[in-house]
Amino acid sequence: MNQTATNETIITAKTVDEALTRACAELGAPSVEALTYTVLEEPKRGLFGIGATPARVQVGYAAPASAPEAAADPALAFIETLLHNMQLDVSVTVTEPAEGEKYISITGDAAGVLIGHHGDTLDSLQYLTNLAVNKKRGDNKRDYVKVTVDVENYRAKREETLRALARRKADAVLKYGKSIMLEPMNPYERRIIHSEVQLIDGVSTNSVGTDNNRKIVIFPEDRGALARGKKKDEE
Repeated sequence: MNQTATNETIITAKTVDEALTRACAELGAPSVEALTYTVLEEPKRGLFGIGATPARVQVGYAAPASAPEAAADPALAFIETLLHNMQLDVSVTVTEPAEGEKYISITGDAAGVLIGHHGDTLDSLQYLTNLAVNKKRGDNKRDYVKVTVDVENYRAKREETLRALARRKADAVLKYGKSIMLEPMNPYERRIIHSEVQLIDGVSTNSVGTDNNRKIVIFPEDRGALARGKKKDEE
């Protein structure tokens, strides 16, 4: 998406400052600081006003592109407006994988900034989009829509990473008979870990902690193996 539209003009005035002030009005710039300019000819005062020449200044103004037209889809409209304000050159598509669900995909070289550490920024963007789409109307009537926002297929890649982590840690639990605590994760990522470990015989999971510090513990279902592991550590 184009982010700016550059306009240029040549202004002739008694001084450079006067030329820039007139350029602001002509180009619709909010201030002189928003202009770029080249002085083509410096003004000359002449002698007693005789032989005086004005300043000629080439002035440019990169005006912000007009905001995108409101899309019929409120989720798409919210995302596109936000990305426009961030001046990110990306592409946005929306699909409906099931009734009451929307999947918004953002792609482009500049899209990575929307992911954040382990998807924190992406999760916040998704949360805000759901709030915007599902806000109450004046008549309090609304149909809830679940919106998933993804960037460069990050969620599928992250899910596979988490499933591989769950399998690897579960193998370690079975091998050493000791429980393992993972780093704090959000509810979405914890569900992935829980579901993957459930596919592995001999291990189970539990969540401990509160709020943003909630962690998953993978432990052997054979409590005897856990006790033997603890005893081995003490010896």
